[in-house]
Amino acid sequence: MRQIVVVAGVVLAAGTLLARYADQNVSSQPNSPPTAMAASSAPADTAARTVIIPRDNRGHFAVNAQVDGRRLAFLVDTGASVIALTEGDAMRLGLHPMPQEFTAVVKTANGTVRAARTQLNSVEIDDITVHNVDALIVPDSSLSENLLGLSFLSRLHRFEYSEGRLVLEQ
Repeated sequence: MRQIVVVAGVVLAAGTLLARYADQNVSSQPNSPPTAMAASSAPADTAARTVIIPRDNRGHFAVNAQVDGRRLAFLVDTGASVIALTEGDAMRLGLHPMPQEFTAVVKTANGTVRAARTQLNSVEIDDITVHNVDALIVPDSSLSENLLGLSFLSRLHRFEYSEGRLVLEQ
């Protein structure tokens, strides 16, 4: 029993030191753009892939992702049912919905807006990739930032807020 307690103490101490080290590395880069940090160096086929997203200077979780091969910035929004793309960024992806395709009614904190439904072939954050992800295209006048919503997050093994960081695991 004593050995179990000693081993548990060593593991707890190592975890605490690694968390402090990670926090120092993140805070030592004050002007770097929001990026995620891959926490797993094991082969993708045999281990969970983990990405840790630090809070930005606004207190939000911002991340750069590859969407269908193009880099886009996102604000992680666990309250959003699906990924929401600004119309301008959707156009950069080659998505050009016609006005009559804006049939989805979306209720936001700023009121009700119409959006166009689409599906993204792939969304990648570091070594985490999700295919065939539902999304909405929202007029630029109604959305200033792309939102990474539950259509991506719910397809992960887990996501959680821990020690001031957002942890994604696939």
